[in-house]
Amino acid sequence: MSVIIFHNPRCSKSRETLKLLEEQQIHPQVELYLEKRYSVAQLQEIAQKLGINHVREMMRTKDELYRELDLDNPKLSELQLLEAIAQHSALLERPIVINGDKAKIGRPPESVLAIL
Repeated sequence: MSVIIFHNPRCSKSRETLKLLEEQQIHPQVELYLEKRYSVAQLQEIAQKLGINHVREMMRTKDELYRELDLDNPKLSELQLLEAIAQHSALLERPIVINGDKAKIGRPPESVLAIL
């Protein structure tokens, strides 16, 4: 089983989710997403795996950067939001755990167990 976690070591939920995976004897590929940039296509694939209806569901909507970039503007398209995440990976909600064609946001951490 190839499991990936989009991880931020400074985030308590991310650390808790990684610990939970390891307690399940799962040693995921740890992707330090803040150090990477994702294409719109990659982000669309993640959204599809998450099974979400709106890109904002995978964004840190309470983050200061989100407000600074005026991303709460309801006139913005899904593509514009994806482009914003592509430019600023810090806008991506964390942690995200991917297992094959399924993904889950680890809030709460136990929610990722549903895709294992």
